[in-house]
Amino acid sequence: MPEKIIRDPVHDVIAFRLEQRTDALLFRLLSAREVQRLRRIRQLGMASLAYPGADHSRYSHSLGVMETARKMLEQLRRSFYLPEDEVMTCLVAALLHDLGHGPFSHVFERVSGVRHELLTERAILDESSDVSRILRDTDTGLPRRVVDLIKCAAPRSVYRDVLSSQLDADRLDYLLRDNLMTGSQYGNYDLGWLLHALTIDDASSRLAVVPKGVSAVEAYLQSRFHMYRNVYFHKVVRSAEAMVKLALQRARLLAERGQLDWPGDGDPVCKALLGKTLSHAEFLELDDISIQHAFKIWSKSGDTLLAELCGGLLVRRVFKTVDLGAIEDRARVDRIVSAVGAAIESAGGSREYEMCYDEPAQTPYETYDGNGDAGEILVRMNDGTLKEFASISPLSRALNQQLMFRRLHVAPRWRELAEGVVKQT
Repeated sequence: MPEKIIRDPVHDVIAFRLEQRTDALLFRLLSAREVQRLRRIRQLGMASLAYPGADHSRYSHSLGVMETARKMLEQLRRSFYLPEDEVMTCLVAALLHDLGHGPFSHVFERVSGVRHELLTERAILDESSDVSRILRDTDTGLPRRVVDLIKCAAPRSVYRDVLSSQLDADRLDYLLRDNLMTGSQYGNYDLGWLLHALTIDDASSRLAVVPKGVSAVEAYLQSRFHMYRNVYFHKVVRSAEAMVKLALQRARLLAERGQLDWPGDGDPVCKALLGKTLSHAEFLELDDISIQHAFKIWSKSGDTLLAELCGGLLVRRVFKTVDLGAIEDRARVDRIVSAVGAAIESAGGSREYEMCYDEPAQTPYETYDGNGDAGEILVRMNDGTLKEFASISPLSRALNQQLMFRRLHVAPRWRELAEGVVKQT
């Protein structure tokens, strides 16, 4: 049987040995319409406005998550027995975990109110989908098992940890991939050593690392901190994402009023904006291209606010950022935001569509406190005892601190006005 090869910038050679049941299934899934749709959705939304190389797709990331999960499980299989059917389910779930993502990363999801996890489930279980048909050809119960693993419906296990934890294949891939494609140099860590340090705790069947892997985990978590600080929370990225959200909200408002000239009520873009249920065929049409096409048309809209937002996104005329991070008094921050909005309105602008307060936050490592299900990283000591990563690594205390920014994004014409209000308030 022939071997199929895909060259990947992160993992180099991704091979599919078609005589093997799992590899044959994974390779068939790549040709499914639902998976190919991910080529038309960028992984980092508007990040290319700050990092021009960041145009990689959800498809390349999903392929990378599958390969990372495969490397993790291959390492574990050297020392532990892992049933082939469970490995197959985990790898399929890794490949399909982002299947329901909408355009522009999470922004469209916030406006439409339709969660990508629900759309992923529908795409896998809908018998009219290519993915469902391919999975059922292999095993009629496979679609449900894949969905249950993606939804984390089952108790914690090594497979669930590989798919969704603080040391999962998703994060391991996107940090390296986003670092490479942005050229930021902040997200590198030693994946090879980290993989070599993986093990399984016999008592809990949980994924763990051995002590020699602690430094590799620390480097991975530090890369996560730096990527959020310098890439995901970059002021231009966040400003552009805010404009996308405002443009979509404005378009939705006009659609609700019957004042959106294009597209019509039956178009997937309009239906999604209004939170209506899409057929599977309509879901396949919803991608970055369809929204960008809408932006081009809306940039000539008779509605000035919509036209300016969309026109600005097309030519990188994004909102300007006023940094409020040095102001520790939250009450003062609220006063500033209110005062800037009032000043913009007094000058004839729109508080609702020409400014946006942004407070992104992320905790690089969530220390397990005994409550909830944080997917904590576990360390299996040389004597077989199991310890939480925070009890081993002194860096965990710093990484458990919330990274947070406070920023006000305003239309370019209001920048000086906003800066003046900040000084006076």
